[in-house]
Amino acid sequence: MMYDKMGEYSKALSWYERSVEIRKMALSPNHPDLATSYNNIASVYSQMGEYSKALSSYERSVEILKIALPPNHADLATFHNNIASVYDNMGEYSKALSSLERSLEIRKVALPPNHPDLASSFNNIASVYDNMGEYSKALSSYERSLEIRKIALPPNHPSLATSYNNIGM
Repeated sequence: MMYDKMGEYSKALSWYERSVEIRKMALSPNHPDLATSYNNIASVYSQMGEYSKALSSYERSVEILKIALPPNHADLATFHNNIASVYDNMGEYSKALSSLERSLEIRKVALPPNHPDLASSFNNIASVYDNMGEYSKALSSYERSLEIRKIALPPNHPSLATSYNNIGM
């Protein structure tokens, strides 16, 4: 993780891949820790702009978690969100929205109705609509995100400022 944070991606990949090899030997093939290792590898590839490799690792993570966790576990939502981020960076907005909507549906089942992660989901959906130039849909999702954040967070929370900024844009 340190090499990743330092921007030394090839070193980070080497360490993450070593982690995968050990976890493959020590854990069951569908252990959540193995999914985390693949997620870390995917994150590095995404930061490097190697989106097809990132997607492959993220999808491997999701396949493991689909077996290891209940179908509406909140961790699955996070991994779908990660996949959406790659599609968004690639300009494949319909695929990004599909992953974000899957993430939102999981969070609606797994979390309380005013959980901050739901606000993040609406915010991420709005961002993709914004990138697509569909501003009225973006605004609607940004407003929904703000509604949740007003309930879930204290009035001076930085995420509220982010919501107001996004709506202002």
